[in-house]
Amino acid sequence: MSTPFSVEYDVHFSRVGRGAPKELCVGFEPPPAPMPCGGIGRIARLMALAIRFDVLVRTGAVKNYAELASLGRVTTARVSQITRLLHLAPDIQEEILFYQRPRRGRDPIYLARLQPIAAVIDWKKQRRMWRELMASLP
Repeated sequence: MSTPFSVEYDVHFSRVGRGAPKELCVGFEPPPAPMPCGGIGRIARLMALAIRFDVLVRTGAVKNYAELASLGRVTTARVSQITRLLHLAPDIQEEILFYQRPRRGRDPIYLARLQPIAAVIDWKKQRRMWRELMASLP
């Protein structure tokens, strides 16, 4: 006659992403990774894109911004909106590049909010407008 025996394992189920199938993993569940801030904001990506556009035109990789627009399959007006970010004061550009979007909800800083600031020539006025914008954010 055989004797019954049991086998015990510590298991946990993990999922890579939303809607992904669950995986059975042997062992204890690892502690959750610290939740990063919301990640890179859209406006930071647009600022980096504006800088990249400027480099491409200055080095001669593309003839002009119209050629960039056709290569990117967007209008020249959209390229102009993005490249207008280059008119911001350097310290504002730096803050935008390192801006992290919030974990939840919509990003409170978007291109339409920055266009009036970029239209101002005086960097002191730009900085004041930027501070006012940042103070008004939730």
